[in-house]
Amino acid sequence: MARLTARARLAALQTALVLVAGAALSALTYLLMPCRAYFTHLDSTGSALTTMPQPMPAQTEELRALADRVQADTLSALPAQAGLALIVVTALAAVLSWLVAGRVLRPIRVISSTARRLSAENLTERVPVTTPADELSALAGTVNGMLDRIQRGVAERDRVLDSQRLFTANAAHELRTPLTTARTAIDVTLDGDPSRAELISMAGDVRGAVEHMQRVLDGLLLLARSQAGQGAREPVDLAAIAAATLAAATARTAAADVAVRPRLRPALVSGEPVLLERMIGNLVDNAIRYNHAGGHLAVDTDTAGGRAVLRISNTGRRIPPDEVRTLLEPFVHGQGTRVRTDGLGLGLSIVRAVALAHRGRITLTARGGGLDITIDLPRSRDRRPPHQDDPNGPIRPATA
Repeated sequence: MARLTARARLAALQTALVLVAGAALSALTYLLMPCRAYFTHLDSTGSALTTMPQPMPAQTEELRALADRVQADTLSALPAQAGLALIVVTALAAVLSWLVAGRVLRPIRVISSTARRLSAENLTERVPVTTPADELSALAGTVNGMLDRIQRGVAERDRVLDSQRLFTANAAHELRTPLTTARTAIDVTLDGDPSRAELISMAGDVRGAVEHMQRVLDGLLLLARSQAGQGAREPVDLAAIAAATLAAATARTAAADVAVRPRLRPALVSGEPVLLERMIGNLVDNAIRYNHAGGHLAVDTDTAGGRAVLRISNTGRRIPPDEVRTLLEPFVHGQGTRVRTDGLGLGLSIVRAVALAHRGRITLTARGGGLDITIDLPRSRDRRPPHQDDPNGPIRPATA
């Protein structure tokens, strides 16, 4: 047996209510019919004088018999007439209920048809919100809000998928390049009777390619670890890490003719020391690598508004605003006049991942020449960092 639609069920319910109400009204009318006859004494002009209940005077026996016959005829005819009227009213109620139910359920049909037309490729259509504000308009608003969230989720999913595809392609390119170099060196050297010098040169090329691949893999592993945000947290002073990093980079800054301008004030955070050391190390490495002779590197640490702030700025070439937004992406080395160095393009990506893993924010600003990077992290409530007496502790070299 086919199941009734919502419209049919609603119409049937309304019709049943009318039928029950009509039947109850007819039954009450039948039961409440007067059981005693009443008559009216009339004067000679036909005017009503008074109304008196039974029993009636003896001289009105004929009138009483007539009243009884009228009452009996009325009671006998009432069920048939009431039944006929009830059938007519019920049929009319069924028609009107069907029409009313269709009108009431029309917004729901609109919502249903709109939902059927939607797909992953078409999420722009919305359900019209009816007036006045009622339960159906609230339902339409709820459906539209759900569609908005789905559309944002699909857009974010597509963005993440595009980013992952680009990341995979770039990672494959970074790994394929040294493999191609090593294979070419081997094929060229072994094509014939190579001398000892040629074999040594080939071994050097292969070793360089292997080291390059190892650096890429180390950077990818560190990036994955930073994005996972796992590890023991402890109080760490950004000023101590920055001081140690600058001390380790003294030879590089001197060779690059870059002046260092530190302004380090205590900035205590709660985090994983290894990741925070790599974050600051990558920032300093990036500021030195893309600087110019006679330039400077400024490193500031401080606290503001309950946050620990790290700011690193450097001189260098002028960076277009459109390029600044892409520098945080993996394997981005920069465009324009920027010369590609031995960097892998993972340095700032790791910096962003570490900052986000520590619930921080990172801001990149292009200056007249060079870059200004600001990172703020939640300030630690513990004022006793475990390595505060060793500001020149071990710093991992920034190679990504």
